[in-house]
Amino acid sequence: MELGELRIENEEAIDTTASPLHSDDDILLDIEDLVVHYVLEEETVEAVNGISLSLRKGRTLGLVGETGAGKTTTALSVMNLVPNPPGIIISGSINVCGHEMLSLKPNQLEVVRGKEIAMIFQDPMTSLNPVITVGNQIAESVKIHEHLSKAESFERAVKMLELVGIPGERANEYPHQFSGGMKQRVVIAIALACNPRVLIADEPTTALDVTIQAQVLDMINDLKGQFNTAVVMITHDLGVVAKMCDEVAVMYAGRIVESGTLEDVFENTMHPYTEGLFNSLPSLDDSEVDLKPIPGLMPDPTMLPIGCAFTPRCQYATDVCAEKRPILRQASDTHAVACSAYNDPNFRIEGSHLNG
Repeated sequence: MELGELRIENEEAIDTTASPLHSDDDILLDIEDLVVHYVLEEETVEAVNGISLSLRKGRTLGLVGETGAGKTTTALSVMNLVPNPPGIIISGSINVCGHEMLSLKPNQLEVVRGKEIAMIFQDPMTSLNPVITVGNQIAESVKIHEHLSKAESFERAVKMLELVGIPGERANEYPHQFSGGMKQRVVIAIALACNPRVLIADEPTTALDVTIQAQVLDMINDLKGQFNTAVVMITHDLGVVAKMCDEVAVMYAGRIVESGTLEDVFENTMHPYTEGLFNSLPSLDDSEVDLKPIPGLMPDPTMLPIGCAFTPRCQYATDVCAEKRPILRQASDTHAVACSAYNDPNFRIEGSHLNG
């Protein structure tokens, strides 16, 4: 298939939520038609607008998009942590390891969180309790989920610190005694203390220097391989996606506009927004090539357009794009795209970084 080519013989017969992952018995995370709004006094923020995705054990999904695309809200929804008010999960289902997260009671959620699914939050500075030692913060989760004694839980906490590269004797120290990179390692240790089957990492390398970023990513990759964990990597960094992910879902204005394997999205870019993300990256091969930033800004989530939300910024936009919202359609067994331009059989994405 050529770059940007999409062949659809019978659009009406296409299941827009279909994914090859749904045929696998090892699916640990399954999201169907999730819609999340933040209802304020004078306006409603349409944060997530009908996304569907699934993930098998031992696989990493990169959830990519600009700030405001709905990535973190999606993650919080999976954990059933959307603050209400003002957040409301309007519709959809989220199944984690056989548990329907949106139907669980608070005491049931306490059992699932930490044991079946855990989350590395974006800012380690605010994720840790400043008046409790890091060892006790890790041990607390172990004690609750593994039903171990206080001494046994603390012993596990020491081992987890060593697993993430922190000397065990530092378990009795407080968060303020650690650097930013070390705090992030502690947060990861807490998330992985009970060997969760699903791990959500929300921008896990934010505010870390390049060297520490690489160490943290390598550690998550190693632990994923060791425990066969399914990982959702939320990021806007395509370099992180290339290093970490098996599959990619590109979000824009609360919707998935392109999804597929890493090879699908990187080697056969199909959506103009994805193309824009790639073209805005500096070239390692030719430092004199000018960057091509995507013009304009993300649309106001309180006033999303009727048609494709990317239309004002898209060089390929037509009148149809502004009038009708595109559906996510399968280009192949593993690759899907939401773009009305493919209704034109002659349409091709040109000028992508992939054309050399």
